[in-house]
Amino acid sequence: MMQFRAALFAATVLAVPLALAGRAAAQPVAGPYVGLSGGLDLKSAVTQKNFNDGGVNVPGDAKAIFKNGYDLNAAIGYGFNNGWRVELEGDYIRNDADKLKSGGVSAAASGRESQYGGFINGIYDFDVGLPWLYPYAGAGVGWQVARYDNFRSGGTIVNQSRGSFAYQGIAGLSFPIAPVVGLSATLEYRFIGLTAARRYDVAGTSTSFRQQGEYNNEINVGLRYEFSPPAPPAPAPAPAPAPVAAPAPAPAKTYLVFFDWDKYSLTPSATQIIAKAASDSRTQNVTTLEVNGYTDTSGSATYNMGLSIKRAKAVAAQLVADGVPASEIEMHGYGETHLLVPTGPNVREPQNRRVEIIFH
Repeated sequence: MMQFRAALFAATVLAVPLALAGRAAAQPVAGPYVGLSGGLDLKSAVTQKNFNDGGVNVPGDAKAIFKNGYDLNAAIGYGFNNGWRVELEGDYIRNDADKLKSGGVSAAASGRESQYGGFINGIYDFDVGLPWLYPYAGAGVGWQVARYDNFRSGGTIVNQSRGSFAYQGIAGLSFPIAPVVGLSATLEYRFIGLTAARRYDVAGTSTSFRQQGEYNNEINVGLRYEFSPPAPPAPAPAPAPAPVAAPAPAPAKTYLVFFDWDKYSLTPSATQIIAKAASDSRTQNVTTLEVNGYTDTSGSATYNMGLSIKRAKAVAAQLVADGVPASEIEMHGYGETHLLVPTGPNVREPQNRRVEIIFH
C-alpha cells in the first residue's frame, strides 16, 4: 500500500505541470543553469524481511527506524525558454540509526545509512503574476545507492552498499534576487522512493535479509543561477528634433522612455529623457502631456496591462518631480497592444517596453 501511494504521489506531481500549463504563463528559464540546495531529511521506517541463516528461512520481519537527517543536492540544467527545463542532479542523504523493532520489541541501534546517486528531472516553472515569486513542479528518475555504515543492533552488524532504481517528486518556489541578474533563491519539498528489494549480509555470520519500502521526505532551501538571463535592452534612441515652422508654434512632439524586462523602475537614461520632456514643455505651447504605457508580449495580457499602467505612473511621477503640473498630465496603460516593433506572442522585445510622452 505504501508503494502504491508513493507511486501515485509521483505521478500526480508529474501531471501537475501538464494540467496547469494552459492556465498560467510560463516563466522562461533560458539556457544553462546550476543549482545547489540542502536541508532536512525525514526518513520513513524501513522494512527488513526474508531473513535467511545459512540457507534456512527465519520467520519474522523487522523495522529499522532512523533519526531525522540531512540531504545535499547539486544540479546542472537547461531551460527551454517556455517554462520547461531538464536537469541532471546528484544527491547525498544521511540518517543516523535510532532503533530496530522486531516482534513487538524495540532495541537501540547505532551507525547510519547513507544514500547517494543521481536523477534526471523534468521541471515546469509557472508565472502567477508576481515578479518576485515563481512556483515550479516536476519529477525525476534515477539510481540510488543505500549504504549501511556500522549499523548495529544487538549482535547485528551491517556494513554494505546496495543500489536501486529510484524516483522523486518535486514541488517548490523560486524567488528572483533582483540585485544579481539570473540568481534565485529556492524553497522546495521532495519525495524520494527506492523501488528494489535489496539483500544485505550481517557481518561475521551467514545471515542475510532483504530491505524494502524506503522513502525520504526532504525540505530544502537553495540557490539557482542562470548563465544566460535576458539581455538588457538596447540604449534608447535619442528623440528626433521636432520640425519648427515659424511663426507657428512647434508641432506636437513624442518622447520614448524604455524599460528593462518586467520592470517599471526608471533607468538613468529614462530620467534624462523625462527631464528633457519636462524642460521642453515649458518652452512650447503645450496644454497637455499624454503619458501612454506599453509592454512587450511576454507574460499574460492581464499582467502586462497592470505593468503598463505602473510604467505610465512612474513616468508621470517623474514629470511632476521635474516641474510639470499634475493637472496637465493624462495617463493611460495599453498593455501589449500598439507594438512599436510587431512580434508574435511571448517575445521579449526591448523597443516595445516603453512609455510615450506626447505633447498636445
